[in-house]
Amino acid sequence: MSKEQVKAILDRVLTWPEQRQEDAAKVLMLMEASDQSVYRLTDEQVAEVERRLADPNPRRLTLDEFKERLARRIEL
Repeated sequence: MSKEQVKAILDRVLTWPEQRQEDAAKVLMLMEASDQSVYRLTDEQVAEVERRLADPNPRRLTLDEFKERLARRIEL
C-alpha cells in the first residue's frame, strides 16, 4: 500500500463519527505499542502459528487425552 493510499484512508477516518475515530485511534495506538514490545516470535514460531491458523479443522484433545500424552512424555 502506498503512502498516498494510507493518507487517503486516514483522511476518510476524519469524516467518521467521533466514537468511530476514537476506536480507530485506539487500534493504531495498540499497533504502535506492539512495536515497542520486547517479545518477538522466532521465524520458526511464526511458521508454526501460520501452520495452525491455516488448518481449518484443528484436532483438539480432550483433557484425558492431554493427560495421557503428558504422562507418556514424563515417563521418558
